[in-house]
Amino acid sequence: MMRERTLSQKILILAAMSAARICAGQPPLEPQIAQQARAAVAKGLDYLRAAQQADGGWLLHGKSNPAITALAAKCFIQDRRFGADHLVVRRALAMLLRSAKSDGGIYVEGEGLRNYQTSVALMALSAAGSPEHRETIARAQGFLRRLQWDEGDGHDPESPWYGGQGYGRNKRPDLSNTQMMVEALHDSGLPPDDPVYKKAMAFISRCQMLSETNDQPFARGSDDGGFVYTCVNGGESKAGVEVVDGTPRLRSYGSMTYAGFKSMLYADIDQRDVRVRRALDWIRRHYTLDTNPNMPLSQSKEGLYYYYHVFARAMHAWGEQILVDSRGRPHRWRDELCARLADLQNDDGSWVNEKDRWYEGNPYLVTAYAILAMQAALEDNH
Repeated sequence: MMRERTLSQKILILAAMSAARICAGQPPLEPQIAQQARAAVAKGLDYLRAAQQADGGWLLHGKSNPAITALAAKCFIQDRRFGADHLVVRRALAMLLRSAKSDGGIYVEGEGLRNYQTSVALMALSAAGSPEHRETIARAQGFLRRLQWDEGDGHDPESPWYGGQGYGRNKRPDLSNTQMMVEALHDSGLPPDDPVYKKAMAFISRCQMLSETNDQPFARGSDDGGFVYTCVNGGESKAGVEVVDGTPRLRSYGSMTYAGFKSMLYADIDQRDVRVRRALDWIRRHYTLDTNPNMPLSQSKEGLYYYYHVFARAMHAWGEQILVDSRGRPHRWRDELCARLADLQNDDGSWVNEKDRWYEGNPYLVTAYAILAMQAALEDNH
C-alpha cells in the first residue's frame, strides 16, 4: 500500500514565500522536501539494486531489456552513494555494451526499437563519463544521425517526415522518439549548432498545434501551442480529438508538450521564439502533477510517469525555479514534483502505474522514471 503524507498540502504556502528566499540565496528545494526526496530516491535505488539480474539488466517481459537497463543505470550513476564506478553500474553498462552493433547502434535486433534503445543507452554511457566509452558514444551519435529521416531517405524539408525519428527504419516518425534522440545527442555533448537539431526542429515544429509556424493542415487555425504525437499521415494525438469553436482538432497533451518544449531548449531555440512562448503559455494553462495534462479523463493517468520524467527534464532545461500558472498562482515545481512522487512511492521503494499503458505496469521502468525525475529536481539543490 502507498503511504499517505500531508506534505504536499503545504506546497501552496511555500510557493508564496519562495521568490524572496531564492533571491536571498536559499536552495531551490525546501529542506524538508529535499530530505524526503533523497530518502525516496535511496529507497527506490535499493529496490532497483535488489532487482538487477545476473546479466546486469532489468526485466521486461521476462528478459533483460537494454532501454530499462540504461534508465536504471543512469539513476545509479547520478547518485552519490553509487556513481559510475559502482559494481551495479559496471554490470549494467556491460549489458548495454553487449547490445552494441557494428552499425553503431545499441539495440536488440528485430524489436524495431533501434532509435529508442540506442538513445537511452547513449544517455547512460554519457552520464558515466568514462573515457573508455568515447568511441562507443561517437558511434551511437553517428547511428542516430543516420536514422533521422532526411533527403537521403527521399524526404526533403517540405515533407512532414523530415527530421523525425521513429521506432524502426520503415515506420513513421513520432515526437516521442524524436525528443529522445535530441536529448541523447544533447546529453552526449553534440553542440546545438549541429544540423541534426535543425532537422529535428522541422519535425517537432510540425507537431505543435500552432498555425503560425506549423504548415500542416491539421494545425490550421490553431493557436493552442501544445504538442501532439506525430505530424505525419495527417497527424495523430494519443489524446484523441477535441472540438474547438465547432471544429474538430487534434488534442494536445502534457507529455508531448513538455517533450517538444524541452527539445526546443536543447536545440538552443531562443526563449522569445513564438514556438517556445506558446508552449510555455500552454504549460501555464494546464499545469498539474495529478494527471498527464489535457488527456481525456478516462486516459488521464496513462503515461503519467513518462510525463513526470519529461516534465522534470523540461523544467530543469527552462531554468526557472517558479512557474506562475495562468491563474496567477506561483508553483515551486521542484518541491511539488518531489512531494508528489514521494506520495506515490510504494512501501517496497518502487513506483508503478495502475494504468498499464506504454509499459508503465513495469515497476523497474516506472521506478527509474520517478528517480530520474526527482534527481532532476534535486540537481541544483545545495
